[in-house]
Amino acid sequence: MRLRPGGPAPGSRLPDQGGRPVDLEDLRRRRVVRYFGPRDDTPGCATEACQFDPALEEFAALGVEVLGVSGDDAAGHRSFRDGHGLRFRMLSDTGHRVAAAYGAFGERRRYGRPVTGVIHSASPSTRRGR
Repeated sequence: MRLRPGGPAPGSRLPDQGGRPVDLEDLRRRRVVRYFGPRDDTPGCATEACQFDPALEEFAALGVEVLGVSGDDAAGHRSFRDGHGLRFRMLSDTGHRVAAAYGAFGERRRYGRPVTGVIHSASPSTRRGR
C-alpha cells in the first residue's frame, strides 16, 4: 500500500539504532518528520541528517519528532549517529518496505539509466516555494 495525500501513514514496525522496535502505527497521531536516505555516511545522507539535528529544538517546540530511515542496520545507524553527533532516532528499513510505501523507494534515473533505490524528492508544498 502506498501513502496517499490526506490518508493515514503506513504502519510498520522498524528497529531503531539500539535495536528497539518502533511501531509506526503508534506515531500516527503524532507529528513526525520522516526522511529517507539511501545509506548512512553517503555524502547526501550525512548532509541531510546534519541539517536536521541543529533544528531539533525548534521541531520539539512545535511538537514534531524527526526520524531518519534507511536500509542500514541498527549497528550502522549507531555508528553514523555517533560519528556525526546526531541526537534523533534512526530506523532500519532493511527491506525498503516503508520507504516504498511512502513513495521514497523505487525506480528512478541515475546518469540517465534506470536504477532502483531511494527517490530524492521534496513534498509538493516544498517545491512550490522554490
